[in-house]
Amino acid sequence: MDYDIKDITLAEKGRLRIEWAEMSMPVLRMIRERFSNEKPLEGIKLSACLHVTTETAMLMRTLKAGGADLVLCASNPLSTQDDVAAALVADHEIPVYAIKGEDHKTYYSHILSALKHKPHLTMDDGADLVSSIHFIALEKWDDLEPSVAAWGKGLSQDERKQFLSQVLGGTEETTTGVIRLRSMEKDGVLQFPVISVNDANTKHLFDNRYGTGQSTIDGIIRATNRLLAGSTFVVSGYGWCGRGVAARAKGQGAHVIVCEVDPLRALEAVMDGYHVMPIEEAAPLGDFFCTLTGDINVIRAEHFLQMKDGAIICNSGHFDVELDLPGLKEHSVAQRPIREFVEEYTLENGHRVYLLGQGRLINLAAAEGHPSSVMDMSFANQALCAEYMTKNHERMERKVYRVPEEIDKEIARLKLESLGVQIDTLTEEQKTYLSSWHMGT
Repeated sequence: MDYDIKDITLAEKGRLRIEWAEMSMPVLRMIRERFSNEKPLEGIKLSACLHVTTETAMLMRTLKAGGADLVLCASNPLSTQDDVAAALVADHEIPVYAIKGEDHKTYYSHILSALKHKPHLTMDDGADLVSSIHFIALEKWDDLEPSVAAWGKGLSQDERKQFLSQVLGGTEETTTGVIRLRSMEKDGVLQFPVISVNDANTKHLFDNRYGTGQSTIDGIIRATNRLLAGSTFVVSGYGWCGRGVAARAKGQGAHVIVCEVDPLRALEAVMDGYHVMPIEEAAPLGDFFCTLTGDINVIRAEHFLQMKDGAIICNSGHFDVELDLPGLKEHSVAQRPIREFVEEYTLENGHRVYLLGQGRLINLAAAEGHPSSVMDMSFANQALCAEYMTKNHERMERKVYRVPEEIDKEIARLKLESLGVQIDTLTEEQKTYLSSWHMGT
């Protein structure tokens, strides 16, 4: 079995951490039990490009129990938990290509390994795998990392067509990836159906809000050991992730400022009790800054230069583009690592700005990512959508789909069942009333 990880001897530590996560993931356990009996993914080759964490390990075990022939590579150079990668290889014979801190070239060599698996299904977190497949199919060699482009060019025209035609569909985990996929659909280049797991209520209402909220604050505190109470905390973006971080920062006693471009979200932030203002006004006020927008250059060089001495900046969006890092370096006269996951930049005006986790996902770079209990629902969506895609791909068009409502509700039902929570059911009279138009006052 081929694989590329840091150290196989880390497997014992990873094994125990996966066991710990499993206790908080009852929904995936129930799905895995059914998958073991029914084998809905038998004969399916699946390539997953995800954060390699204990929770992802649980998903991989579930997919393999369902019969999938799978490989896993990292979706972010800093998010891999090396002990988990080792345990997946040693204990479960799942090929993993992921090393925490891998450079750009290694990152794409690992994506190339996932491509060479020639999958029927893709499972992405950020759409790097799917976009690579499309760049090869469309022969957009300049958009590919050189090693991936070289492999693609080495395929004949017929091999490239066959490579693409065997992909039945895919799933996408995060907002950033969905944005890319919807752009591909809009431009008419999307070559197979993809289900947006991020759109499921059992994903974004819990994973994005509670998971990102807690894990982002966890990463910031682990990296800095700074007190949030009494500080000014600036949140850029008030989607579900931004809502979660703002709520957790407020709960820690911080004064929270929200920066937004969407008037409805900005209004919601005002109604939720936060100060709302442009980043130009927030820059001189903040002690902590966190971006969660999915867009590029949200906090730029002119904003860094306005920040107070000692300001701390980080990102919890998928890619490391939300902070203008080239602009930060351009206006710095000195740079040094001052503690793990913290780099000090001395600006030309003498102020110091502290960058966390190289501008990558701080909740995974400096912490362990989302708590297992919320990832239980997110990855239940991944598993069930892989099953759905396998069974229904012939009826699906080349577009981005929401998670089917029946899957969303089934996951919520299973989660409630695991928590021992019961809810009401409609009486026949109530069902009739809700389906009638002629019953009024």
